[in-house]
Amino acid sequence: MLAYLATKDQFLKDAPNIADEVQAAVQDRLNLRVPTGGPEYQSWQNSLGGAMFHVLNTPSIPSNAGVAVEYRLQGRRERIDVMVSGFEQSGDRVVAIVELKQWTHVQPSLLADHVVTWVGRGNRDERHPSYQAWSYSTLIENFYKVTQSEPILMVPCAYVHNSADSDVLRSPEVLDLLTRAPVFLKGEFEQLQEFLAERVSRGDGGENLRQLDTSEITPSKKLTDALFSMLEGNEEFVLIDDQKTAFETIMQSVRSVPQGGHQSIIVNGGPGTGKSVIAINALARLLGDGLNVRYVTKNSAPRLVFKQRLQRRSRAGEISSLFMSSDSFYDVEPDSYDVLLVDEAHRLVKNSGPFKNRGENQIAEIMAASRISVFFIDDAQQVTWRDIGSTTSIKEWASLLQTPVNEVQLTAQFRCAGSTAYLNWVDRALQISEEDEVDLSTTDYDIRIVGSPSELRDEIARRNKEGESARLLAGYCWNWVSQDNTDLFDIEFPGTDFAMQWNLKKDGQAWMDAPNGDRQVGCIHTSQGLEASYVGVIIGDDLVVRDGIVLTNPAARAKTDRSLRGWKAAMKTDPSATLAKADKLIRNTYRTLLTRGMSGTIVYCTDHETREYFQSMLLQAH
Repeated sequence: MLAYLATKDQFLKDAPNIADEVQAAVQDRLNLRVPTGGPEYQSWQNSLGGAMFHVLNTPSIPSNAGVAVEYRLQGRRERIDVMVSGFEQSGDRVVAIVELKQWTHVQPSLLADHVVTWVGRGNRDERHPSYQAWSYSTLIENFYKVTQSEPILMVPCAYVHNSADSDVLRSPEVLDLLTRAPVFLKGEFEQLQEFLAERVSRGDGGENLRQLDTSEITPSKKLTDALFSMLEGNEEFVLIDDQKTAFETIMQSVRSVPQGGHQSIIVNGGPGTGKSVIAINALARLLGDGLNVRYVTKNSAPRLVFKQRLQRRSRAGEISSLFMSSDSFYDVEPDSYDVLLVDEAHRLVKNSGPFKNRGENQIAEIMAASRISVFFIDDAQQVTWRDIGSTTSIKEWASLLQTPVNEVQLTAQFRCAGSTAYLNWVDRALQISEEDEVDLSTTDYDIRIVGSPSELRDEIARRNKEGESARLLAGYCWNWVSQDNTDLFDIEFPGTDFAMQWNLKKDGQAWMDAPNGDRQVGCIHTSQGLEASYVGVIIGDDLVVRDGIVLTNPAARAKTDRSLRGWKAAMKTDPSATLAKADKLIRNTYRTLLTRGMSGTIVYCTDHETREYFQSMLLQAH
């Protein structure tokens, strides 16, 4: 949606008061209030009235070239800073995207396609501005029909007009990115002028921008073909047994919703029932049907890992735009999407944004943003204080919004060697449910309790050397001290040679698939929704057993763990309900960790009596 639109000449006339012009346009057309004199207002005056004025103030760029400021992408919160439109010398339509940054000093980041710079009150990892510009252009090419039918060529670039840190912004690691979206630095406004002038040789009065603004939203054939080619022959995304039945039930339900209608679909299934596999297949099929569809999760780990697993089979970076955070929908227009596929829906929260102060409820926002919302959920995998996603809450919101609900239940279990008995054993051992005696004697699933953390570590290392994907996981009972000092170890046991770090920052949420992932320890935040052939689980002091009774202690969680943040304040008003909620979340956390393994789970308990309890439970089941 366009906020400010003018010709180049009009923009130059508006430049002295451009912050006021853009402020009014953003409020009128985007319904966003930006305070006068605030950081965003000042950035408009500095970057637009200063930096971009000097770039566009040249006869080499046509006077009637279109200039748009603050263009909000359809169905997204993100806004493109500046777009310049016109015609190439060949006569082809073109729109140049310019991502503006006021950064002064930039440092290298451990994260791919990121840099570290001062934002707000401290240094933060931020996406490289060239990546931002390229990702916006790719999204438009993938979903805006006018770019495919006219066509309109998208040309991205970035302008960091206060920084000369070329060693970082043009480091060898981002050379491939710079070929797609070059970055211009302090003192290089003439080079940016030449770049724009070479591409916009004749003006269009902003017509290309108007056509983008009114374009039909539909996936491109290129995008659909890319995703189908990645899925083809990829065994980890093949549908098996009732996964196929559930998938076709969803497809039929989507097809039955008339234009203008709404529906919510709840796909309920425990660990390893294939919820994510169904979601990825549905993404591909619905794209093939020409629907505007996205895969959505609150936790970024599944999004990143599934993108990486798909892209191993192709260099098509285009699919990145198909994966979104559940934080993305609090201020988008109603029915911006045909279908939203919400994986790990139990992790949805009330408020969005970095400060958790945006929006009202992610369930309601997702339902409003799409005609059809599909929630893949396991009520027993809520693991943080803020998690509100549940089958009951989804139904309540659907009723309030007068949206019909269709439910799909998954029963067959494909993780843990397909052993439903093992899942029952986990629930019984954690005293989540009062399961009858469990018989593990006929299962092929490898479950063991070990007597030392070193033995656990060495067994996982051995599995990796033999070519299996094995990972160490732990309850969040150790502070993440290595986050600020990589020379320190996070998890240590006195009297042993065990000293390891939490999953390294450079791997981020994709740690589970990182090449050296077995050398670190993962937590609930980087493993939920994912799996490995073997997992070694460390049960910390937040869950202990006394006289055969499982007890939980939220105070034993690390200070750096935010998953239970809020429990201490809640204790002042309702201690009984607070402890009950914390107890449920801690048990759910270990239930989730203990069900990540495809072939086996090896367990070490920090507490001796707890270790003996789990060993006795295992002996009873054989």
